Amino acid sequence: MAIAPAASHESASLPLLDFTAGQVCRAADGWHAVLHIGSVEHRIWSKQPLSAGARYAAELPFDRDFEARAHAATRLWRALNGRAPGPDFHRLSKQRRERLCAALRAVAAYFDGATYRSIAEALFGEKRIPDRAWKTHDLRSRIIRLVQSGLAFVRGGYRRLLRPERRDE
Repeated sequence: MAIAPAASHESASLPLLDFTAGQVCRAADGWHAVLHIGSVEHRIWSKQPLSAGARYAAELPFDRDFEARAHAATRLWRALNGRAPGPDFHRLSKQRRERLCAALRAVAAYFDGATYRSIAEALFGEKRIPDRAWKTHDLRSRIIRLVQSGLAFVRGGYRRLLRPERRDE
């Protein structure tokens, strides 16, 4: 989130917390800081050096990331006011996280030369794998889909986690 020194509306801005040397660093594009407020980490950026006790305002460009930036600004504002920051903007469900983990494990085994059957045994246990009819078993199809998902993820699909699909409302 970009911040700038507050202009004439002093009452509309809040002072940021004191910065320690390890939380602020200078880069070619400006100043970057990490604020730890409660259990939440807030990352901010400024064109100008940051100073403790100064008042700042958030700058939110109207771009494709506006919704995420506005959410981050709200979370920071709530934390600075001693309120609970609220939910993360984009959080994967437990089911989606488990599927991604299984897909990554499956594709790692696939890259190591494992068969679909041995991958299924590793992920689901030998008891769930039938001695016969493996070619038509639903777990075989599931393993193939997991490997395909893992391959897509490794080939760049992970970027969708970093920039989630936008809700068109």
